Amino acid sequence: METQRASLSLGRWSLWLLLLGLALPSASAQALSYREAMLRAVDQLNERSSEANLYRLLEPSPPSLGHTVEDPGARKPVSFRVKETVCPRLSLQPPEQCDFKENGVLKEYGVTVTVD
Repeated sequence: METQRASLSLGRWSLWLLLLGLALPSASAQALSYREAMLRAVDQLNERSSEANLYRLLEPSPPSLGHTVEDPGARKPVSFRVKETVCPRLSLQPPEQCDFKENGVLKEYGVTVTVD
């Protein structure tokens, strides 16, 4: 009888720990690299665009945010450039797999990021 109670109690604790682990996002999932943040911004740009073709991040390696120590929560302006690709906007093709359109439109955007 004691063994069954201990087993049930252990099972409940395991379930609670599993649910807690699923409910709390990992720290690595919250922190984005500069490049990941820019790619997400380009994805949002493409989703909201009414233009015919997708846009892709122009620089293969965007500049870093710098190596200075910033106050946590500090807001920093960042800019990036995109160029029109040959892929239609309504295609399900990831922009990173699309070739740039010859003489395609270039656009520059600015966003503000929060430094953690």
